[in-house]
Amino acid sequence: MMMSGIAKDRTAHTLKKRGSVSSLSSHEFQRRVLHGRIKDRMSTVSYMDEPSQRDLVSCLTVQMENTYQLGPTKHFPVITVNRILKDVLTSYLQEEQYEPELCKQLTKTIAEVIKGQVKDLMIPRFKLIVIVHIGPLNGQCILIGSRCLWNTKSDNFSSYVFRNSSLFALANVYAVYFE
Repeated sequence: MMMSGIAKDRTAHTLKKRGSVSSLSSHEFQRRVLHGRIKDRMSTVSYMDEPSQRDLVSCLTVQMENTYQLGPTKHFPVITVNRILKDVLTSYLQEEQYEPELCKQLTKTIAEVIKGQVKDLMIPRFKLIVIVHIGPLNGQCILIGSRCLWNTKSDNFSSYVFRNSSLFALANVYAVYFE
């Protein structure tokens, strides 16, 4: 299949407009025979200084093909995540005293650190939800509950409770399989 001169010119114009750098000149195309068919190919590296609105939208939308995979290939590693929860809570809260404003900021920071470390485990196709509660230890009782739609075959969670002389912290990580 041959490209017409007009198509080559349009391609060259588009590449120049976007600032693409080609391994071939804009009018040179390599022909390659693959399984009895002739293919035109050109290698390019693209960059843009100021993307247009249309280019931004095309970059943001990702076309994904169906995998027809109904269950996870790798299960959520509860023991490893429990170790992460224990390490993070202990390192951030070991010497802290309960102060409402400080603890408000610490919950956000600890949740982000935990989420980052769990994401570094590279568990494919799981949505992660991290919730951290910090409160004072004054001899009172607190009950925390959560509800969600759950598939017991693929979804899982990890939880850890930390206490020191002044405060308690509860960290939960929910891993929901994304089909």
